[in-house]
Amino acid sequence: MNTDGNIQTQSNKESFRDTLATIDAQGKRKWIFAQKPKGKFYNIRTYVSFFFFLLFVTLPFIQMNGRPLFMFNIPQAKFILFGKVFWPQDFFIFGIIMITFIVFIVLFTSAFGRLFCGWICPQTIFMEMLFRKLEYAIEGSAAKQKLMAAGPWTTEKIVRKTIKHVVFYLLAFIIANLFLAYIIGVEELWAMIKQPAANVGTIAALLVFSSVFYAVYAFFREQACTVVCPYGRLQGVLLDKNSMVVAYDYKRGEERKKIDKKEERTAGDCIDCFQCVKVCPTGIDIRNGTQMECVGCTACIDACDHMMESVGFKKGLIRYASENGIANHEKLHYTRRMKMYTGLLAVLLILLTTLLLSQKDVKATVMRTPGLLYQEKGQDSVSNLYNIKVVNKTMNDIPLTVKLEDGDGNVQVVGKNINVQKEGQGSGSFFITIPKKRIQQRKTVLNVGLYQGDKRIVVVKTSFLGPLYSNN
Repeated sequence: MNTDGNIQTQSNKESFRDTLATIDAQGKRKWIFAQKPKGKFYNIRTYVSFFFFLLFVTLPFIQMNGRPLFMFNIPQAKFILFGKVFWPQDFFIFGIIMITFIVFIVLFTSAFGRLFCGWICPQTIFMEMLFRKLEYAIEGSAAKQKLMAAGPWTTEKIVRKTIKHVVFYLLAFIIANLFLAYIIGVEELWAMIKQPAANVGTIAALLVFSSVFYAVYAFFREQACTVVCPYGRLQGVLLDKNSMVVAYDYKRGEERKKIDKKEERTAGDCIDCFQCVKVCPTGIDIRNGTQMECVGCTACIDACDHMMESVGFKKGLIRYASENGIANHEKLHYTRRMKMYTGLLAVLLILLTTLLLSQKDVKATVMRTPGLLYQEKGQDSVSNLYNIKVVNKTMNDIPLTVKLEDGDGNVQVVGKNINVQKEGQGSGSFFITIPKKRIQQRKTVLNVGLYQGDKRIVVVKTSFLGPLYSNN
């Protein structure tokens, strides 16, 4: 009987994991009225968010080599990173970038938990450091917001709600325009703004995206982290007892008891004030342990430190720590798994860096025309017909001259000279003719140079097909 009672008690303690903190017993959503945090971590996060907003607003206007620093033009399959353009044939590099990013996420999460979510995730920064602050400014504190939501539709409520949602939508519209600048570029965006009648489809799509951003930050909010984002569920697989998370020191805090200055305290340091719950943007009780909904925003740390300081207790009851750090007072370990991830990440970074640095502004492919054999030219020469395709990633038109780099022979372009427009592609055909005495086997490797005036741009290897001739 006693055993069954213990099992039942343990089951009740863990029952919070069966549902989301924002869902009630009837399956309806509980709206979170999070109190505004204040404290050391919140101030640091505010400075980090200012830096993030500054980057977000200014990056589309920064140019390198005559191009935007970053641009991700999905409709045209054109991507620019640090002023360097990438076309569809370079997309394998983005595959390596994604693999590197995933390995980094695995390594980072196994060591530092959801530090990314709480500090630099765009969803968290926009929600907590922009929209939530505007909401406090317009509707007042969390307590006032809760009273207003439960109260009747008075004139003040209508005015404040209207102002908030108008401001939210205008802000969402500005954010959508900035995201569009990352896709089509600032110049194209400015041209679209000046001629709205000629860009009705794009503007309609922009309004739709603005509505999506508005809906996320006005209504969906923390559900984006707990329902949509897979990272919260992924952390359950990646975290271990050595991972650093926002944690409650249950050894120091339990047993919980309200503060009573009239009697000597024999309970733990947790005074059961629920301030850590009231400031949580996802509505969880961090004292229950690490949970999927926790984004590591540190609001509970600031709230708890403030309460500990006010009652004369040592700060750090809720802090950054690992499970082993709480249970056994161990420091953060650099485990074997972390070392393996670090090694793999280093290899991927070296490979990625090598690929990025080896990318050339002009790429060419030279191939013999399929279906054609060699042609004999007179008594002493043989020719092959070739097709050439050139990708020009520079900001200048390139008139190309084709030359044979090694040995005797000549090149004759078919039709017009090959001229490749800036950030475009060009093609053409040409004959390569070499003396019969050079042909020692069925296929001879030749080096073909592409020149812009006297400047050699690139050298391409190709094969020359010919008959075998006796040298006797």
